[in-house]
Amino acid sequence: MTDIREPQPIPLATGLHGHGLTLRPWDPESATDVDAWLRGHLDPEFRRWNTPLRTITDTAGARASLEGKRADVAAGRAMAFCVTDTADGAVLGQIGVNMIDHVLSFARVGYWVLPEARGRHVATRALLLAARWAFDEVGLHRLELGHALGHDASCRIAERCGFRYEGTLRDAMWETGRRDAFRDVHLHARLATDTEPAP
Repeated sequence: MTDIREPQPIPLATGLHGHGLTLRPWDPESATDVDAWLRGHLDPEFRRWNTPLRTITDTAGARASLEGKRADVAAGRAMAFCVTDTADGAVLGQIGVNMIDHVLSFARVGYWVLPEARGRHVATRALLLAARWAFDEVGLHRLELGHALGHDASCRIAERCGFRYEGTLRDAMWETGRRDAFRDVHLHARLATDTEPAP
């Protein structure tokens, strides 16, 4: 009998296709991927709404971060997808299925889009693809999505993708650029049994 407390392997997704996008693993050896990861983390809009555990400011830090993402996949903890345009392969952003809990059958999703790709519903389309993968391939029952209070664009993306608003979590996220102050978070969630929204 399998011990459900042990991490389960994540089905490797070499490429998820749909809605004009391809979601693939990030490659720490790719200069293009490292540059896109760095640009994403240096983007003022990203920094306004996110304060990562480790601040990324240079190429070495970006590569080390991507190597850490690859280790999380190998350990069954998370899956970080590089979001690309299917037509030309251009990197558009990131979507992650994070903190995967195989016992309680849930995970948390997060995403960001590069400045040049905004206004094209990239995050919406990527979230629909990643959610389908998490439910159908990983077998999860619940996906949670949290965003800082006031991040209206992220709220609209969540709702368009069937992630219902469930409440406000007090002081559940760091303030912009700080680790000694906190802000409230809107919690959204979608279940495997919920109807998948149309793209």
